[in-house]
Amino acid sequence: MTPLIFDDQNINREVAFCRVYSMASKEKLEKLFLKNRISYFIEWQERSFLTRLFGGEKNKEKTVFTIRINEADVERATELVQGIDSIKLRKKEDA
Repeated sequence: MTPLIFDDQNINREVAFCRVYSMASKEKLEKLFLKNRISYFIEWQERSFLTRLFGGEKNKEKTVFTIRINEADVERATELVQGIDSIKLRKKEDA
């Protein structure tokens, strides 16, 4: 059996699409993406030890998520998320 050889091909076309700052907005976004058949991945942002220690009661519930999607779905997803609170779209990086 011959091994698969990939010559520096970019197979993974996943991009950081947005950051979500509330659990309710995350759930709303998930339902929206599932309804519109957009594949996504959620990265939970870990808070540092000092933030957890000195953040106080106000920041205990605050969680930040980074939503990653396929770059082919960015335009459609951008249109869908307009008006949802606690979501900050990532700017397209010019390379």
